[in-house]
Amino acid sequence: MHLMLAPMQQAAERLVGPKIDWSGLSPLLVLLGAGVVLLLAGALAPRGLPRGVYAIVTGAAAIAAGVLEFVQWSDTVHDGPRALVRDVLVVDGPSVFIGVSICAALLLAACITDSYLRREDLDGPEVYGLFLLAALGGLVMAGANDLIVLFLGLETLSIALYVLAASHRKRIESQEAGLKYFILGGFSSAFFLYGIALIYGATGTTRLRGEVSIKTALATVVETDKHRALLVIGVALLLVGLAFKVAAVPFHSWTPDVYQGAPTPVTGFMASAAKAAAFGALLRSLVLAMPEARDDWRPVIWALALLTLVVGSILAVVQTNVKRMLAYSSISHAGFILVGVEAAAHANDTTNRGLASVLFYLLAYAVLVSGTFAVASLVGRAGDGSHDLDSYRGLGKQRPALALAMTVFLLAQAGVPLTSGFVAKFSIITAAADVNSYAVAIVAMLSAVIAAFLYLRIIVSMFLADGEATGDRVTIPFGTGLAIAVSLAFTLIVGFFPGWLLELARDAASRLF
Repeated sequence: MHLMLAPMQQAAERLVGPKIDWSGLSPLLVLLGAGVVLLLAGALAPRGLPRGVYAIVTGAAAIAAGVLEFVQWSDTVHDGPRALVRDVLVVDGPSVFIGVSICAALLLAACITDSYLRREDLDGPEVYGLFLLAALGGLVMAGANDLIVLFLGLETLSIALYVLAASHRKRIESQEAGLKYFILGGFSSAFFLYGIALIYGATGTTRLRGEVSIKTALATVVETDKHRALLVIGVALLLVGLAFKVAAVPFHSWTPDVYQGAPTPVTGFMASAAKAAAFGALLRSLVLAMPEARDDWRPVIWALALLTLVVGSILAVVQTNVKRMLAYSSISHAGFILVGVEAAAHANDTTNRGLASVLFYLLAYAVLVSGTFAVASLVGRAGDGSHDLDSYRGLGKQRPALALAMTVFLLAQAGVPLTSGFVAKFSIITAAADVNSYAVAIVAMLSAVIAAFLYLRIIVSMFLADGEATGDRVTIPFGTGLAIAVSLAFTLIVGFFPGWLLELARDAASRLF
């Protein structure tokens, strides 16, 4: 027995594990630790913890992770981008910027969810734990430098969202939303994983950037027609999986039903944090890892952007349910961000203006849409079912401050000047024009005009429609009111003084691993 164990012992002594930068992993560890602690406390505490504690812990974890992301930013400015676990996770400008966007969305979701769960008489620890784990998956996606790690982050995010969508056990619509999201999300994950396998077959690696990576292999290994065919098919399947997550047309069919059926705070989190994480993965896997193959995938991004803008804006204006309106509005916004991705893919985008515009849009939209769904969660009232236009009728008289905040959010989504939404749309269109993508830039502007009609319908219902709002009087709990106030302040401050955030986005886009 001793003779058999000796070779194994020698092999174990020679085994050298990867060097791990624990300080770089600290934002992920904070979210993971908070999620585990909440779930254990909720399960082991004799009578459970007070509901407010769950929201406070989740909000504190989001703030702590966001502060640690800023520390990472400072380190990146002084020492440059770096790898965390070998080269499979990295810290660079885009990963930090998207990480801050996800942490901001998590903080706002925690504030909104507390009052929502109290009103609906639902348990808390599982919902908050899933929020934290979903945010953890999003951070992994934002900093992944390997397709396998990217897939693990994607599944961590997706599985948490499947359960969150179905977490309102008293509403059949929520169960239906979770089931639809799970089935269609499973198909998209299968496409994504098969795409990874084909890309590995073409390049011999799943690493995105570095000495031995897909980026270097595209210039040396992928020479034969066989390898090129594998690569093109693999990238196509990869795009299918990611297009589903960002709700790009024609992979958007799940979005209206899931957004409408899911609990409203969950819908806001999906529209903000999940979208930021998915676009972070799209940027890292295509724009940063495969610039040499841009002629194969950039036309597809162009077509997806065009379809998403047109379909999202047109179908939004014919809806009568506000959550479905906002779902199609989210699709239209995804089209705008895809315009920025297409601009970033051009070889003549030497200043990284396209990438910077996408980063700016993701943060501005994450805060903006969180505030929008915060108002929608209050108007939904007990049962979370009052989301038709009639439910907003007379809100301007009943709750003028709430109606005014909703108006600002809607005007910002429409791209009205002096709001963060206008600056975000303008930066995207400018980036597209700089690389001569005039056609898609013009379509983006026209779709913004069309989509403005749906936002005006909601505003008219709040202020100008005859009659009173249906249902009980809308109450404004402290947590949700705080989330609305923070979102409103950010939307207006960035709208009036956008230079500082634009400069941060440009700086982040230039600091690449």
